[in-house]
Amino acid sequence: MFQYEYLVYTPAFYFLVAFTLALTFGYIFGRRFNRRVVMTALDPLVQVFNARDQQFTNIGGQTGYHANIVPGNMRSVRRIDTTLTILPRQSLLYLPISLLIRRFDRMQTFFVFNKRGTVIREEAHLIDSRFEKMMGNRIENAASLNREDVVWGGRKFHLYSASPVSRKWIQNLMNRMGQVDTVRHAGVIPGEERAYLFLIPKVGTVADRMTEFRDWLEETAHAASGRHAEGAESGGGGDA
Repeated sequence: MFQYEYLVYTPAFYFLVAFTLALTFGYIFGRRFNRRVVMTALDPLVQVFNARDQQFTNIGGQTGYHANIVPGNMRSVRRIDTTLTILPRQSLLYLPISLLIRRFDRMQTFFVFNKRGTVIREEAHLIDSRFEKMMGNRIENAASLNREDVVWGGRKFHLYSASPVSRKWIQNLMNRMGQVDTVRHAGVIPGEERAYLFLIPKVGTVADRMTEFRDWLEETAHAASGRHAEGAESGGGGDA
């Protein structure tokens, strides 16, 4: 045989073979699961928003994707921008590090208002208290908003509102969605003329959450429009 045949029978050799097989199977099954996450997160957007135009872009190999949607069934939104970032399950070597840094898959969606949407003139947020402490999740205008603690889906959230009106908007969203465990941040930011939704895109949940947020946002814009019209008629300025 060969000169170092004895190495084949050492524990180190068997460990190396097992480690290589684990990496191989981890890549195959991790890649397959990530593909499923991507399909169940991005594919429903076209149907939920009756897309008149859509563009999907790969921004990070197998772990990053971006979508631009022009909705055909929203009167208050002209464009929807979604960024999906998923854990590198295909790489067992890097996955533990990613779990420490990012912890979970992320789906961030901005709903950019059109003229009808800009009648929403009060800022409001519902954000998971632990999520808010993570880097990059600070609410810039938090100091100027009212804050209260609420429990939703078994987790502690902070509800930020500018007045009882916007507080009611957030309560309506909570009631519409029910006791969900995938939402980490939802809000309306009139200063940026957009609304925001942060989800953990668990398989089979994205379509429902997006539908609920879509309907809530349309309802909120309609209510704000009516309030603005009443204020204008009474000469009160009509801020919503």
